Amino acid sequence: MPEARLRRVSSQRFLPAFKAIAVALCATAFLLPGAQAAKKEKPAAAKTAVASKKAKGPVPVEVKRNAASSKTATVAKRGGRAEKAERAEKVVRGGRNVVATIHKKNGKTVVAVQRRSVVRVVEAPARQSFGQMAGLHGTEDALDLKSSVALVIDQDTHEVLFSKNDHAVLPIASLTKLMTGLLISEAHLPNDELITITQDDVDTEKRSSSRLTVGTTLSRGELLHLALMSSENRAAHALGRTYPGGLTTFVSIMNAKAKMLGMKDTRYVEPTGLSSRNQSSAQDLALLVNAAYADATVRSLSTSPEYQVEVGNRVLQFNTTNRLVKSPDWEIGVQKTGYISEAGQCLVMQARVAGRKLIMVFLDSAGKFSRIADAERVRRWVEATHSVGSPAASSRNAAYQVAG
Repeated sequence: MPEARLRRVSSQRFLPAFKAIAVALCATAFLLPGAQAAKKEKPAAAKTAVASKKAKGPVPVEVKRNAASSKTATVAKRGGRAEKAERAEKVVRGGRNVVATIHKKNGKTVVAVQRRSVVRVVEAPARQSFGQMAGLHGTEDALDLKSSVALVIDQDTHEVLFSKNDHAVLPIASLTKLMTGLLISEAHLPNDELITITQDDVDTEKRSSSRLTVGTTLSRGELLHLALMSSENRAAHALGRTYPGGLTTFVSIMNAKAKMLGMKDTRYVEPTGLSSRNQSSAQDLALLVNAAYADATVRSLSTSPEYQVEVGNRVLQFNTTNRLVKSPDWEIGVQKTGYISEAGQCLVMQARVAGRKLIMVFLDSAGKFSRIADAERVRRWVEATHSVGSPAASSRNAAYQVAG
């Protein structure tokens, strides 16, 4: 009991000191902001007093107080305007491509401005094909084909079932590879001979891409397959470059073969078709398709739906460029597609339709899938009007002829 009383007396003894400290802290908390504000206002009031003294002499105390009050009011008024301006800045934007972020930091207003980069895409006008520039697309035909040039011939009887501008000489794009493949096949060069893609095989005219990078090594047979099936440009160029005598010799043989086949309107300058100077007519190309169909290798490789090759540690999958090859509605013996802007979409085929072996040529077709649609349109038309055994087939033929 004595110990307990001693502690109670002791705590009561320090209670007044604790109260004094608490009162001092509260006073400091309330008075300090006012003191700081007064300290800031004092220089401003002093400057105001000095300026007034110079102008009018001694200034009464009441005037000083009024000046200070006026100063405070002015500051408050300006502060109100600044606050409104700050709020306005938050909603104002510096144009469509400028974004501003406003925030407070250390009592200061920080404005971060970001400019968004604008990429303006200007579509270049579509480049016209040679056929469009020549006005060939203005030629009307009974089947309303999108190809400006078309020719359909019975391979056995040589009967012309349909023609449209078939004498026009135009760039033929990758239809060129049909002649390239035919010459390589007829040369009977070793198919297992390895050929390496070099910088010489890279397209510097159209800047076309290829998955056969420089240094890729494949056999001649593999390159021939890719050139005919998937229209591989570097494969076709490498085949011509490695032909006995070199590329110049190969191109001269291409032109000699065309002349031998009776292709009077045809000229080749390289083996891929990337050059618009490789030109021919529908009538000439029908002769080439007929010759290519007679070669078993060209027949097989051009109608292959897909093919895989090993390149280093990778296996590359290639597919045909003609989706009709995979269609159950078509029985195609040989085919080749082609496209460059100067030539438009091109397609040549030998196919059995309605019991007849037909050679079809479509040049300068407008639209990515239009050459395929034209072929389908012709097939349906032949099945309806020119099937084998149809008594009116010959009479109908004359009605569908369109002079070129």
